[in-house]
Amino acid sequence: MTPNRFPLSVENRYGPDAGQQFRSAGYWGDDTLCEWLERWATEDPDHRAVTDGVHDLSYGRLRQDSYRIAGWLRSVGVVAGDRVAVQLPNWAEFVTTYLAIARIGAILVPIMPVYRASEVRHILENSGAVVAVTAQEFRGFDHLAMFRELTVQVPSLHQLMIVRGTSDLTPSETAYEQIVDPDSCDAPSVEELGPYPDADAGHAIIYSSGTESAAKGCYHTWNTLAFTARTLASDIFRMTPHDTMYMPSPVSHSTGVVIGIVTPLLAGSGIHLQDIWEPTEGLRRIEEYKCSITASATPFVRMALDAAKESGRDLSSMRAWLCAGAPIPSSLAREFQETFTEGTLLPLYGCTEVLAATVCRLDDPIERVASSDGRIAAAGVQLKTVDLDGRETAVGVEGEICYRGPGTILGYWNDPDKTRAAIDDDGWHHCGDLGTLDAEGYLRVTGRLKDIIIRGGQNLSAREIEELLITHPQVRDAAVVAYPDTRLGEKVCAYLIPEPGSSLTVETIRHYLVGTRNVAIQKVPERVIVVDDFPTTASGKIQKYLLRKRAASISA
Repeated sequence: MTPNRFPLSVENRYGPDAGQQFRSAGYWGDDTLCEWLERWATEDPDHRAVTDGVHDLSYGRLRQDSYRIAGWLRSVGVVAGDRVAVQLPNWAEFVTTYLAIARIGAILVPIMPVYRASEVRHILENSGAVVAVTAQEFRGFDHLAMFRELTVQVPSLHQLMIVRGTSDLTPSETAYEQIVDPDSCDAPSVEELGPYPDADAGHAIIYSSGTESAAKGCYHTWNTLAFTARTLASDIFRMTPHDTMYMPSPVSHSTGVVIGIVTPLLAGSGIHLQDIWEPTEGLRRIEEYKCSITASATPFVRMALDAAKESGRDLSSMRAWLCAGAPIPSSLAREFQETFTEGTLLPLYGCTEVLAATVCRLDDPIERVASSDGRIAAAGVQLKTVDLDGRETAVGVEGEICYRGPGTILGYWNDPDKTRAAIDDDGWHHCGDLGTLDAEGYLRVTGRLKDIIIRGGQNLSAREIEELLITHPQVRDAAVVAYPDTRLGEKVCAYLIPEPGSSLTVETIRHYLVGTRNVAIQKVPERVIVVDDFPTTASGKIQKYLLRKRAASISA
């Protein structure tokens, strides 16, 4: 009998015996994130844990600060299972706050710093977040003002924690610095904070837009999330406390949470965060902090290599650079090894729903790095490709990539319909991407069923952007596609059918989306093409492949 997948739980998702089976096989455990923190803070409290160019936290200080925040969360009424939203840049405060949320069994809801009111409100409402943590200001944007408006609009949200703030706060707002101040109060003890949370309970809801017009909340337990992190730490990176993870990718995204934070914490390694990606500054930090491992979108690699030509930096500490979002040409892999003399470029395929599905290893030949997206990341994972009728395709034949194993989400938060559409009755998660598997199990991603644009490693929903565009009073209809870009991989091109007499440009569309609709700048089209109509099939569907071909042929 097919299990009912709702409410979201391990039993409903995997079956009544799966938890014990995964534990017996070593895929899952009964540990928690904060037990690992406690271990490293006890064994070597002075070991450098997190740096960001402003803060330099040891494991001992990391424990104290996170426990103080955990105590504050308890004091404002947060209990196990409550959702706490965090919209912060790559600052050390994100790590301490995440650990505090995990310590009391609440659920982390990370929000990308570039998101604005429309996206943030959807995430807050869908998750039912009761507390939000945000910067007062970052890169010229007033986050505190935005959240003050959102607290009026979102009934569940009743308390704000403000990081690196200076202005006067209201009774429902508390400064982060006040909470972690050692002179204000002692950090709660392990006993005062109570038992560690259940490893099979909710741990994080990470929102991924995918193909739908509204972001989907990918619901992970500690075990589903840690399954990938354990594999990366031990089998792929072979991490030790002597390593330092360099993280320029947003820690509010699945890459940043799992690879940038959880993976090094499991190994007792250091973490260095960079809040604004700039390749020359990134190379300086790699040299200064002796960073040895990182992960980013593939375009970051090209930018780093270009900057390295004139930098003169000692980059010999870097030994593994994981990248995803675009294929790795063999020339790029070789150039990387020439620049990062002790380093290896490792392609990975995954998504927020399944995290790491395939990855290359440190000892894979460069031909594999350049011709594949790796092989199954961990024991216990099954991978296949299927045709449009759901039949498994043969070796080398393109099909939709499907994943089954201990690292998948339990489902989409508060969205049973999308969960049923993505996860079939046999437990396979249909990723929506196309690929081929060779005889040795190496995957090559060839395309996607999802109508998304991968801009700098970030998935943007073409449908979401289209729905925003057609709200413009001068836009009659819109079709959005990707076009290639050497730096970011892809950019956004909007084909627009205007109202009669209208004048539509990149500038007018940018002003409307950012200024009027409060949309993240990444979603704003870099190219606008005004047309009289769209090419369509006999049934009236837009032939987007023709639009993509035209957009790619136009010189930037």
